[in-house]
Amino acid sequence: MGYPQLEQPLPSFDELVDLAQKDPDAFNQFKHEMCEDMICSASEAMQGRLRAQQSHIDLVVSRCKNPDHTNVVLMQELCCQMGKFQDMLEGEVHIDSPQAVIIPFKPLPYNKKTSHDAD
Repeated sequence: MGYPQLEQPLPSFDELVDLAQKDPDAFNQFKHEMCEDMICSASEAMQGRLRAQQSHIDLVVSRCKNPDHTNVVLMQELCCQMGKFQDMLEGEVHIDSPQAVIIPFKPLPYNKKTSHDAD
């Protein structure tokens, strides 16, 4: 089932630059609202994955020092994701369930007496 593309009119580049310079909080709010609108326009099955991806992007961007650094890091992220996608399409990825060794904990001895008990 296809989902219609969301038409999101954008202000001009110059207006966005002006907003980012004069009111960074308003710019970030605008960006957040645009992302949320796009995520909400996707299928319910994809919304969780898209929110997780956006959260990862926000974390990566928060560690960047300036806009140029942000662009370079986001391009690296995109290339990594595209590489994974290409491997999946070409069938070069073998998805195996991770096998973990489960180590049981030994129970601690139970002491009925507590520090607030009086003798």
